[in-house]
Amino acid sequence: MIGEGGVAYIALGSNVGDRAKLLQDALLMLERHPDIKVLRVSAVYETEPVGYTDQPAFLNMAAALDTSLSPLQLLRAMLGMELQLGRTRDVRWGPRTIDLDLLLYEGVAMSGEELTLPHPRMMERAFVLVPLSDVLEDGHPLYAQATELAQQALQDRGEGIALWNTINWQGASAHSGS
Repeated sequence: MIGEGGVAYIALGSNVGDRAKLLQDALLMLERHPDIKVLRVSAVYETEPVGYTDQPAFLNMAAALDTSLSPLQLLRAMLGMELQLGRTRDVRWGPRTIDLDLLLYEGVAMSGEELTLPHPRMMERAFVLVPLSDVLEDGHPLYAQATELAQQALQDRGEGIALWNTINWQGASAHSGS
């Protein structure tokens, strides 16, 4: 355990440039941060864009992190990583080199101008739920609901999400599921 913080769950996405490399680079940046350890990573899924649809398909994944940072400190660290990886915010829901979203922070519910936890729209989005269900532990309060919604999304195929690849991550693995 890194420290006094907790376990956080994040979503990662990319649809500009070398998408797979950008996801890997973001994971490496997270792992190299002195107050963050990547515990588990999901498979990588290719997803159709939502909202602003005139853009390339995304690669999306999720990760479970152990961190001693507070939720706001973690969010700000992730925003800094996005900038380092070339993220610009020109069009809402538009193309991006990398997107790092804080979804859940164990034991924290908050609503503020800068951050709302749990993420307010995560249970409505297959591109978040499917990878998230890969990294949630079986005993997590959202595990059953997220897994059920994720399985429905993958079976329906109307949600615009498909398994793209798995990622080999040192010291971390995708949740095996049942």
